Amino acid sequence: MIVTSAVRHAAAGSAALLFVLPVPAAVASPATPVSRVVSSVGEPTPPARQYVDRTRLSRKGTQVQRLPGAPAVPSVSALSWVVADASSGEVLAARDAHRKLPPASTLKTLFALTALPRHKPSELHTVADSELTGIGEGSSLVGVKEGYTYKVSDLWNGVFLSSGNDAVHVLAEMNGGWESTTRQMQEKARSLGAKDTHVVSPDGYDAPGQVSSAYDLAVFGRIGLQDPEFARYCSTAYAEFPAGSWSYGIANTNRLLTGENGVERYPGLLGIKNGYTTNAGNTLVSAARRGGRTLVVSVMNPQEGGGFAVYEEARELLDWGFEAAGRVQPVGSLAPVRTKAAADAGTRAVSVAREERGAKAVATAPQAGTKAVATAPQAGAEAGAEAGVEAGAKARAEAAAAPGKKSRAAEASAPSAGLPLALVGSACAAALALWGWRRRTARRA
Repeated sequence: MIVTSAVRHAAAGSAALLFVLPVPAAVASPATPVSRVVSSVGEPTPPARQYVDRTRLSRKGTQVQRLPGAPAVPSVSALSWVVADASSGEVLAARDAHRKLPPASTLKTLFALTALPRHKPSELHTVADSELTGIGEGSSLVGVKEGYTYKVSDLWNGVFLSSGNDAVHVLAEMNGGWESTTRQMQEKARSLGAKDTHVVSPDGYDAPGQVSSAYDLAVFGRIGLQDPEFARYCSTAYAEFPAGSWSYGIANTNRLLTGENGVERYPGLLGIKNGYTTNAGNTLVSAARRGGRTLVVSVMNPQEGGGFAVYEEARELLDWGFEAAGRVQPVGSLAPVRTKAAADAGTRAVSVAREERGAKAVATAPQAGTKAVATAPQAGAEAGAEAGVEAGAKARAEAAAAPGKKSRAAEASAPSAGLPLALVGSACAAALALWGWRRRTARRA
C-alpha cells in the first residue's frame, strides 16, 4: 500500500512537471515546410517565374518573341538597346544586349548605386583642392569649388542633373578614394549580374578598356529605381546649386525629362541618366510609368539622326514596350542568376540559424527543469501532493474523454522526443522525497 501510494505520488508529480516544462525549439518536426523555415530567417521564397532562356540575349541581332496581335518592334539605329519591365525584370525585346560599348556618363548610375548609401543627404562637406584633381579635359562640370561647403544632396544633384564630373570626384574621395571607388563599383556590378561592365573611371569619362552594355545599364537603372533617393535625384528636372552666399539654377541634361531643345517631354518619365563622349556617342537609360506598369529602356550610340536621336529612339522603344506588354514572351531577365554558390550560402545560413536557435533552446531547457525540481518540495509543503494528483487525474480524464486526440502534455512532448530522461527521474525523486517528508511529519504528529 505504501509502495502504491509512493508510485502514485511520483507519477502525479512527473505529470505535473511535464505540463510546465518548455518544449525545446531545437527539435523541430521533420514535417516542417522548408518555406516556413526559410521565412523565419528573413529569406522569403521567391515567386515562381516562367522559363526564360537567358542565352538568347547573347545572340546577335534583335531578339523578340511576339504573340498574335503584338506590334512590330520599331526600327532604330542604336548599336545596342534593351526594353524591360522594371518590376519583374523581364526583357521584352533587345538588340545585341551584351555588346560591350563605352557607356559615357550613364556609368554614373553604377557610381550612384555604389556611393549614394554611404552618406546622408543633409551631411555637410567642405571641398579640398586635392579632391578636384585629375578631372578629365572637356568634362561636364556643375561648378564645385574648393573651400566651399556643400550638402551631400547638392553634390548628387550635380551628378544627376549636370552630369558633373567634379561632383563625382568629390563624392568618390568621400567614399574612400578614386581607386577604391573603382573597385567597389566593379564588385557592385558583378553582384548585380552585370558582367559586361569594366570600370576604369567612375565618372564615365572615356578610358581605355572602360565598357558596359545596354543590358548592364538597364540592370543599373532598374535597381536604382528601387532606392527612393536614387529615384528622386534621377527624376529631378531643376534644382538650385549653391555658390557660397548665393546659388544658381541647374537643369537636368536628360531632355526627355525637361522637354528642352526641341525634344518633347515624355509623359510619365522617371529619369534616369544620359551621357555623351566622342568615343561613346550618345547613351541613355530611361524609365517611364504608364497604367501601373514601369519600363526601363537603355539605348547606346545611335548611328543616325544627330545628337537628339538617342531621345527619339528611346521614345519609340518606350511606346512599343507599353503597347506590347502582355503580348510578347520575355527573351531574358535583368534579375541576377541565383548561382549554386549563392544557393549553398543561403542553405548554410538557414542551417546556422536553426542550429543557433536549437542550441539556445537546449541550454534553456535544463535550467527550467532544474528550477522546477528544486522548487518541488517547497511547492508540495505549501500546497500538498494533492495538486499533483489532481493534475494527473485531469490529464487522464481529458485523454479518456477524447480518445482520438492527444492530451496537451502529449502534444507538447511529441516534437521533443529527445527530452532528457534525467528530468523525469528528477521529478520522480522529488515526488518520493515529498511523500517521505509527509510520512515523517505525520508520524511526529
